[in-house]
Amino acid sequence: MTTSPTPPGPSASTADSTPPTTASKPRAGVDPAGNGKPRGSGPIARLRCVARENEFLYLFLRSPLALLATTIAVLGIGAAALAPWLAPFDPYDIANVDILDSLLPPAWTGEGDARFAIGTDDQGRDLLSAILHGTRLSLLVGLSSIAFASVLGVSLGLLAGYLGGWVDTVVMRIADVQLALPAILTALLVDGIARGILPRETHDELMLVVLTVAIGLSLWVNFARTARASTFVERQKEYVQAAEVMGVHPVRILLSHILPNILGPLLVILTIDLAVAVLLEATLSFLGVGLPQTEPSLGVLIANGYEYMLSGRYWISVFPGLALLLTIVSINLVGDRLRDVLNPRLSK
Repeated sequence: MTTSPTPPGPSASTADSTPPTTASKPRAGVDPAGNGKPRGSGPIARLRCVARENEFLYLFLRSPLALLATTIAVLGIGAAALAPWLAPFDPYDIANVDILDSLLPPAWTGEGDARFAIGTDDQGRDLLSAILHGTRLSLLVGLSSIAFASVLGVSLGLLAGYLGGWVDTVVMRIADVQLALPAILTALLVDGIARGILPRETHDELMLVVLTVAIGLSLWVNFARTARASTFVERQKEYVQAAEVMGVHPVRILLSHILPNILGPLLVILTIDLAVAVLLEATLSFLGVGLPQTEPSLGVLIANGYEYMLSGRYWISVFPGLALLLTIVSINLVGDRLRDVLNPRLSK
């Protein structure tokens, strides 16, 4: 009996059973020195590392300009929301207003008062406190009007895109007529009708509601046209046809199936039109048909200081104007970045 020859090479007893080690590649955004710490230092680096787990946040935060605009918008909205606690004075409290303190320049000038960092207006109100409360009012009107415009426009757009026929024709022709009119003219028209119908006392009490409806009725068209076009595309897809075959109610199809799939472009329009709504409120208040003088919105503050510009008292209009400018530009930049992230083809 013969045995088969043993194959050459090291035997199992002498072979090294330890697998060869290979250098592991460092994770993206992590310091290769180890310790699992994010590459770089500071909150921005840590935020970018966390955002890598979310594709939307990662793409959004890749733009330094969008990150700066988001920071400014969040700080501005936060300061406006906390105005009753952050403002040094209450501009609505007559006990805090002294007419002898009117038209004081900023504190860093020789004639300024340390109590009023950026000066006072013609009524003796602290301008910083008035700007914080005014931004709060402007954002409140803007958010309320955008909420009204989005609900109205998206509802009509969903119905027009899904039902088609005469519903689509009527809604789109109304939208075409309104597009021929500037938004400020539509808002002025609605406000004028409200002034003619309502008694003066009732109109003054409901001024915030009237202003919200007037601005909302001037901005619903963009939501309706976008929702209608997106709904028309989604209606042709198989998941909608399958729901119709299963007997799902059309309202449930619109709200549970189609609406979640068209939120991307609607979110972009909502962000950009928020800046437009804030600007419309400031314009109407500047023209004297918006909020009353007793409620210092940004438009009212700019209008109050307009007549003092030529006399050298620039701060009454300039600082509220800068606050309005930063608010509108930052919100617009955030909306532009959202558009690029949600539709990458536009950024190429």
